[in-house]
Amino acid sequence: MAATGPESRARSPRALPDPLRPRELELRIDEEIGRAERHGTMLSCLVVLIENLEDLVAEHGERIGEETVAYIAGALARELRRFDRLGTPGEGALAIVLPGADSPRGEVVARRVLERVHTIKIESQGTRRPLSLSVGLAAWNPDMSPQQLVDRAREAAARRNGEDALAETGPAATEAAGARPLPPGVDPRFGRASRS
Repeated sequence: MAATGPESRARSPRALPDPLRPRELELRIDEEIGRAERHGTMLSCLVVLIENLEDLVAEHGERIGEETVAYIAGALARELRRFDRLGTPGEGALAIVLPGADSPRGEVVARRVLERVHTIKIESQGTRRPLSLSVGLAAWNPDMSPQQLVDRAREAAARRNGEDALAETGPAATEAAGARPLPPGVDPRFGRASRS
C-alpha cells in the first residue's frame, strides 16, 4: 500500500523537514504572533483535515495512516514559501503557518493546497482510493492565542466535512486583523468565486 501522486516521480517527501510536533507548532505560532505584533504584519493559518484517515487506519493499520500524513506533508511543503511552517496540531490534521499573509493571500495558498491534495491517492491491492480532505483558513487577530488560531482554522475545515473545499472563519476575523477585504467575486464563506 502506498500514497501516489505526481510528486512520487520527483524527489521523495522524506527529503523534506519533518512537520513540527504540536508543542513545536504552538511555539512557532507564538513567535510569529510576537513578530506580527511588533511589525504590524498579518498572520494566517491553514488546517487540512484528512477526513477518511480513521477509516484507512481501521482497514489497513496505523502504518498507512502515518505514511499518508507524511506523504501529504511532503507534497504540501513544496507549495510553501521557505519561511512558512508545516506542523501537526493533532491526529489526522496538518497546519500551515503563513507569516505576513492576510486572508486573501492565505486563500491563494489554500487553493494550491487543494489542487495538490486532489492528485494524491491511496493505493491498496491494485485499487486507488482518493483522500477526503477539508481545508480551513483563519486570519490572526490580537485577541487570539496560538491555540485559538489553530482551533479557528480547524473549525472552519470541519464545516466542510470532507467536501474537498475551503472554508474561512469569515470576514470578521479578517477585518479584526486589519487585512484587506476579500476580492470582488469571492464568496467569504468558502473562498470560492461566487456565481451570480
